[in-house]
Amino acid sequence: MPDKVLIYSRFPKAMMVRIGERYELLDSKGQNFTEVFSTEQLSDVRALISAGGTALGAKAMDALPSLKAIVCYGTGYDGVDLKAATERGIAVGNSPAANAAAVADLAMTLMLAVTRRILPADAYVRSGDWAAAKPSPLMSPQQGMPARRFGVYGMGEIGRKIAVRAAAFETEVAYFSRSRHDVPYQYMPSLEALADWCNVLMVAVRAGRDTHHIIDAAMLRRLGPEGYLVNISRGSAVDEAALVAALADKTIAGAGLDVFETEPHAPDALTAFPNVVLTPHIGGHTLESHVAMQNCVMANLEAFFAGKPLAYPVT
Repeated sequence: MPDKVLIYSRFPKAMMVRIGERYELLDSKGQNFTEVFSTEQLSDVRALISAGGTALGAKAMDALPSLKAIVCYGTGYDGVDLKAATERGIAVGNSPAANAAAVADLAMTLMLAVTRRILPADAYVRSGDWAAAKPSPLMSPQQGMPARRFGVYGMGEIGRKIAVRAAAFETEVAYFSRSRHDVPYQYMPSLEALADWCNVLMVAVRAGRDTHHIIDAAMLRRLGPEGYLVNISRGSAVDEAALVAALADKTIAGAGLDVFETEPHAPDALTAFPNVVLTPHIGGHTLESHVAMQNCVMANLEAFFAGKPLAYPVT
């Protein structure tokens, strides 16, 4: 009999095809698994697959008495209570760097779309205003990339790939992270210093208590009226209410967001601004990224069921 694996989060069926060929999958389709499966069915579940941002705490772990491995599909693991997992002897793994290139590509796409006002420009053509020579204040000339100072907050795999892409656009690049890295970019002593210096602030940090709402009203004021915010990490890093206020009073020039405090994100005040570009958390959503993430999931599961340490453990 194939080893049994619980699918804890809601995943599109296509993402689980490869994994389902190797393992017996108990898929709760995002519902409370204790209501979908019997106690007997869950009693021998030793591993589960979860999306990193899905809340997975002690109560869920205790409902799976044989659980010894949590495998996150993707880079993130912020939803997992690591302390509770450690106390229960449960190993946690993820898919490090598997989607880094795709996320970095989207970060640059959002940055270019918002700084070059691509959405208003598209609407200007579609409306007929361009053909009618109707003036538009949104079509006034903007700074090009060589005139921009690009700040990367977080220098992990995604941050590094963002910095490389930004540098290729002939812009100045600096960064702040918890530690200095051997990279050819200026290191800033604090996030405040980075926000003061740059006019594009790219958020590329993991979610956690230390980064919750770290981009707040004060940080947005430091970014200033010519500054743009781009967030491709986790929505919790940005105080959305403060961001809405900063956009409304022109404290900053605009924003590009792939992640939100609440997902899926319903239309609200944030979605009404023409100087904001929004995407539905698709940073890592490319064919190549999914193959790479599935490879990591498979490697973690294969190692675990073979009695070995996880191939990609969260430490």
